[in-house]
Amino acid sequence: MKISQMFEKKRALLSFEIFPPKKDAGTEAVRGTIEELSALRPDYISVTCSAGGSGNARTCEIAELVRRCGVEPLAHVTCIHAEGADVQATLAGLRGAGIENVLALRGDRIEGAKESGRFRYAADLVRFIRAEGGFDIAGACYPEGHPESPDLPTDIRHLKEKVDAGVSHLNTQLFFENEDFYRFEELLSAANVAVPVQAGLMPLVKKSHVDRIIALSGAKIPARLSRMISRFYDKPDALMEAGIAYATEQAIDLLSAGVRGIHLYVMNNAQVARRIASALAPVLAEVNGGNDAGRP
Repeated sequence: MKISQMFEKKRALLSFEIFPPKKDAGTEAVRGTIEELSALRPDYISVTCSAGGSGNARTCEIAELVRRCGVEPLAHVTCIHAEGADVQATLAGLRGAGIENVLALRGDRIEGAKESGRFRYAADLVRFIRAEGGFDIAGACYPEGHPESPDLPTDIRHLKEKVDAGVSHLNTQLFFENEDFYRFEELLSAANVAVPVQAGLMPLVKKSHVDRIIALSGAKIPARLSRMISRFYDKPDALMEAGIAYATEQAIDLLSAGVRGIHLYVMNNAQVARRIASALAPVLAEVNGGNDAGRP
């Protein structure tokens, strides 16, 4: 099923994001995680490209495994180092695997690699995929502004170009302060960007998340989250519980305010996904009028 059809049936979706295993590990290395996540009955599972931007083939393999586990996959497709024939080959592989939903991304630059002469921005990729036909196209957005954009209003203008090119829904980059998301929604409304937006949340449950993910994303750290990190940084069990609680509280507040969905960056941790999905189940059931009553 296309994700746009899911939004027609539900007020709020719940989805997870996973990433392929390292190059020296086969696809089977992530099978158990996919099976555990699928048992939680998310609306879909998003599959990233491998680190370095060269993982479109691996992404297709894992997305197909997600589909075989009974969950709709959303396959990431990047373009910063691709040409038209490369993207056509990727789309052909996804189409052959029965995958209908893609997330169109510019992708990260690889040092020393030749940049695309066909695709400069994600909007270029969106237009290309739309012309190819057959896919629902999701896009990424940044509640605090893209790190390469001079300011948030400029970023919103570029985002509208991407939506106008054919994006049917948006997933946000991770953020930790809900007020930033609400301000972002207001700017989207003022710019006449009306597609559903899912809030991307990452539970900070390990020191490595604190040290690496925050630095890479550039996300703002609210004072209450900073206190949590400072207090429990070297206490793994406490940090796990506190991180799950913080993300769950964030999600409940967002759902209470009418967000169209929660997209959890679970770092391939099915236990964390299970804990949060279980806590959100009654809230999602209420928001969706009982349609999610069977979710664990």
